[in-house]
Amino acid sequence: MHGLYLTGVIINEIIAAVAIVHVLMDNRQPAKTMAWALVIFFVPVVGILLYVFFGINTRKERMMSQRSMDQLTKRSMLEFAEQHDLHLPEAYRQTIDLFVNQNMAMPFNNTKADIYTDGHSFFLELLHAIGQARHHIHIDMYIFADDALGNLVADALIDSSRRGVEVRVIYDDVGCWNVSHRFFERMREGGVDVRPFLPVRFPTFTGKVNYRNHRKIVVIDGRTGFIGGMNIALRYVKGTGTQAWRDTMVRITGGALYGLQRAFLVDWYFVDRTLISSRKYYPQPDGSVASACIAQIVTSSPIAPYPDIMQGYVRIILGARRYIYIETPYFLPTEPVLFAMKTASVGGIDIRIIVPRHSDSRFVEWAGRSYLRNMVEAGVKIYMYTAGFMHSKLLVCDDSLATCGSTNVDFRSFENNFEGNAFFYDEETAMRFKQVFLADQERSVLFNDTAQGKQPNFMARLWESLIRLLSPVL
Repeated sequence: MHGLYLTGVIINEIIAAVAIVHVLMDNRQPAKTMAWALVIFFVPVVGILLYVFFGINTRKERMMSQRSMDQLTKRSMLEFAEQHDLHLPEAYRQTIDLFVNQNMAMPFNNTKADIYTDGHSFFLELLHAIGQARHHIHIDMYIFADDALGNLVADALIDSSRRGVEVRVIYDDVGCWNVSHRFFERMREGGVDVRPFLPVRFPTFTGKVNYRNHRKIVVIDGRTGFIGGMNIALRYVKGTGTQAWRDTMVRITGGALYGLQRAFLVDWYFVDRTLISSRKYYPQPDGSVASACIAQIVTSSPIAPYPDIMQGYVRIILGARRYIYIETPYFLPTEPVLFAMKTASVGGIDIRIIVPRHSDSRFVEWAGRSYLRNMVEAGVKIYMYTAGFMHSKLLVCDDSLATCGSTNVDFRSFENNFEGNAFFYDEETAMRFKQVFLADQERSVLFNDTAQGKQPNFMARLWESLIRLLSPVL
């Protein structure tokens, strides 16, 4: 028995050494490399399994041909989108060019944004838009819950399909792990074309479970679209008081619908291998939207050469002249974002961040506290939202730029997930997002005034620091 145990230990050490070498040879960020090496070394067997399932980097894999991408983007973006009097703001020209060059995220004028900060108003508007659909409904959702609200939306989609409307739905297979297959099968039987994103099945489990589609995108008839942080789940309308979920969605009409449609159709090709690039999905704007707002729909993914949205955040933060306001449910920033925030704050920029008073993940909450203290030391004002769970993801800069979408300020959103954000370059739109932030600030308390913000004892600080080491893999 002793000999068998010794053999097992030796085999584990050999496999661990090979796994650590694999981590080192991947040449990822030192913090992430160190985090995985520590997990593999200090957590026998389980650490190796965690790395195999969650840590292997697929960024360099090519999951979509360049020819297909050209058909899905260049044709729709360049041939269909006829824009007149497009004047890009000089202050953000480099940011816009960054997204164009790396993401094919074209800027569109005559865009209108309507902001929803509670689930009641958003889902009523969504159901109304579904009921008005005449040609197609496209939904790309991380979570499509099998609850009262999810079934209500599913019924509306089935009804639209029976009216002759094309209905396509993408759901994330991991985000919907607790959703029964029967729920989606009922939609399929009703004529809805439903596809899971990167379904997790053995033996391909190891290559897919860590890379999830976290986007929340809806496009209806190429005329109306939604993007933001809300999933289709009852939690956004049911909770009250501290149980309420506070999130933000944006209804988009006008030019940027082309970008939103493109984002969905790229994902649809990803899950269905069907190229959809017909002009009928990119209808000519009806001219009813006349706005000075310019918008870009920017996506990021682990298979792209660069973390596009993270790079955009860094450029915006370092380019700020007066202030940066951010809402995020999870604050585990990558080193570039952390450095940019510290640099801007020390340089006199008013940086404010709203996070939830209590997270829905204890490990994330523990790991995030040390980052929050780092921000406070650099002069950043940290607010903790007390009127529920803050799940909103938005950024406002200098009364002239705002972004809202599915991207959290954490490693997972910036590096591992498929995310989508709308970036708006317009004073009136930015001011409305600013008012949303300031209203949420009124329902928040300063981090320094909470028990979490007090300097913890040695053991608490040691625990937070240990968990922080794992922040790249949380």
